[in-house]
Amino acid sequence: MTLRELQMQGKVHLTQAGIEDSAFEAVCLLEAAAGLTRSQCLSRAAEQALPSVETQFFSKIARRISGEPLQYILGKWSFYGRDFLVGEGVLIPRPETEELVEQAVSVLQKHPRSVVFDLCAGSGCIGLTVAKEVPACTVYLFEKYDAAFAFLQKNAEALQVPNAHILQSDILTDAPPKGVYADLLLSNPPYIPKSALADLQKEVCREPHTALDGGADGLCFYRAIRQKWLPFVKKSGMLLFECGDGQGRSIADLFQPAAQTAVLYDFQNIDRFVQIIV
Repeated sequence: MTLRELQMQGKVHLTQAGIEDSAFEAVCLLEAAAGLTRSQCLSRAAEQALPSVETQFFSKIARRISGEPLQYILGKWSFYGRDFLVGEGVLIPRPETEELVEQAVSVLQKHPRSVVFDLCAGSGCIGLTVAKEVPACTVYLFEKYDAAFAFLQKNAEALQVPNAHILQSDILTDAPPKGVYADLLLSNPPYIPKSALADLQKEVCREPHTALDGGADGLCFYRAIRQKWLPFVKKSGMLLFECGDGQGRSIADLFQPAAQTAVLYDFQNIDRFVQIIV
């Protein structure tokens, strides 16, 4: 079977399983199985696939059909032009979160020597990207869970970010290092209401519930940040959050009247972000 035939068979299996972007995913899985780039797969499409490649490819197809996220099978995912290692136990980077980074970078370009906190850092896609984009700033990344923290460590090592400091820390109970205060606090915390977790797509359900479960109303972590972390943001500093559809105004209200607040919308016109100026 040629590489092209292998890809087409994979696409058919994925389509029959109800996976929407079956053509794209079949190509991604073939690249991973064959150890080839996209252009190499295209230029060598007529070549016979090695038996080992065929075996690996259909194994990956079966994993995808079972509901395992594509990103976990590939072991990495692109975010803001860089690859981040991902797998079981860590939240998958998403396109809308790139908009949070864009907003942060825009702020930091005016104040490049700022201190930045990234709470619930997960893979590190937010904090490590900010550290790479604004090398004069100092970024502290806080993550509690062992599996996610392991990916955070690996990504920090792979990206070589000397201005990033990673700490295993529970933001609900812990505090930043003594004497450290933030000019900018960033967070994409768990924000899905507990009652909605059971209705998530099966792929999303394979991601850690600890990165999704925001408590009864989805706002548990925002309240904790208001209570425990706001005192560690400098006067005239800023907080930038990602949140769920329809949560923006409620989160902003948590910080009033002590701060100036704004709800910002993403590329899908969803109230995805909240900006707090202390």
